Amino acid sequence: MAKHAFLSLIFYNIFLALYRAAIGLASVWDEKARLWLRGRRKPLPVFSQKTIWMHCASLGEFEQGRPVLEAVKKRFPGYPVVLTFFSPSGYEIRKNYTGADAVLYLPLDGRASARKTIQSLNPALVLWVKYEYWYYHLTEVQKQEVPLILVSGIFRPHQPFFKWYGNLWNKMLRRFTVIFVQNEASYRLLEAHQLHQHAVVAGDTRFDRVMDVASNASNIPPVAAFCGQQPVLVAGSTWEEDEEVLAHYVRQHPEIVFIIAPHEVDEDNIRDVMKIFPEAIRFSRLQEASASQHVLIIDNIGMLNQLYQYATVAYIGGGFRDSGIHNTLEAAVYGIPVVFGPVYEKFNEAVEMIEAGCATSIENALELEQILDDYFTNAHHRTRAGLAAKTYVAEHTGSTKMITDWIYEKRLLTS
Repeated sequence: MAKHAFLSLIFYNIFLALYRAAIGLASVWDEKARLWLRGRRKPLPVFSQKTIWMHCASLGEFEQGRPVLEAVKKRFPGYPVVLTFFSPSGYEIRKNYTGADAVLYLPLDGRASARKTIQSLNPALVLWVKYEYWYYHLTEVQKQEVPLILVSGIFRPHQPFFKWYGNLWNKMLRRFTVIFVQNEASYRLLEAHQLHQHAVVAGDTRFDRVMDVASNASNIPPVAAFCGQQPVLVAGSTWEEDEEVLAHYVRQHPEIVFIIAPHEVDEDNIRDVMKIFPEAIRFSRLQEASASQHVLIIDNIGMLNQLYQYATVAYIGGGFRDSGIHNTLEAAVYGIPVVFGPVYEKFNEAVEMIEAGCATSIENALELEQILDDYFTNAHHRTRAGLAAKTYVAEHTGSTKMITDWIYEKRLLTS
């Protein structure tokens, strides 16, 4: 066992070295790689006062952990808040997040860098969101006897924790003070491998987040004016495959307003999307729209979760890629039917939404046409699915309160 652990750590260090080299090579042509390197050149700020530190892999994990971070900050206002990201796509979008005293890149893992990180950030509590496990950072947090909480963890049998070579991964899980998992299946999997001693089923904090966003959604007057009184389909986080599946239906239905929010909003991709929908107008040029235009392309980041308030039906992108669909809950919370592509099985909420009758998966453009025709012409079916969506989200809230109550009851922080 000791030999396996030693070999695992050697391979892990080789992986870290190769990862760093690959990023350096990719930075020659890739802007995200350049941002990744540039962001890590800045020295970490040093906090003399104890902090609350939350780490997220990227933007999605931030939105998942955000309700917990904000609830903890509200209950314990005396602590500075530090937010770290691993990826540029999270950091660049949330680097000005006002809920944190510092927003930073997490240094690449390593014994020395982890020690420096913990010394600099001086945490009293560490919140690690969903996944992305870094051995040296987690080990150093435990070594310093800082409470370490996994928020909204989810586990599947194919993950390395549960493989013969998973010794190092098992150690990472054992570093946590408590592991809050999303569902019973995750707990049972941990239990089967004797990793459940500090696990608690708490649900998914994303339900709390989308409920909060929807209840505080602001009107976007130019979008409201563009939609008018027409039925609206909002297609969120789309990729090329999604846009191609939508294209025929868009051309055939000028009486419907289509709002398309691509996952990538760089200028090259927006131009490509405009080629698929030549009749469209960009959001940045919405003041130039003519009365005949009925397709709006969102060319910015940060609006999507509020755009769904205008939708009659929502289409969620990503379901034609191996990585799978994007956030279905952002749409469902508004009480509208949700449609997505065939790759959704690893997203528990998508599976449950189909079972609840508020979501539908499609395989191709013909199936999309059939389901959209039904939703747009059958008010009873649409209303029933929308009510099921809203009920589903409401019934799954409460994870944030459970986690923050646990922190309070265990007296992990004192104000």
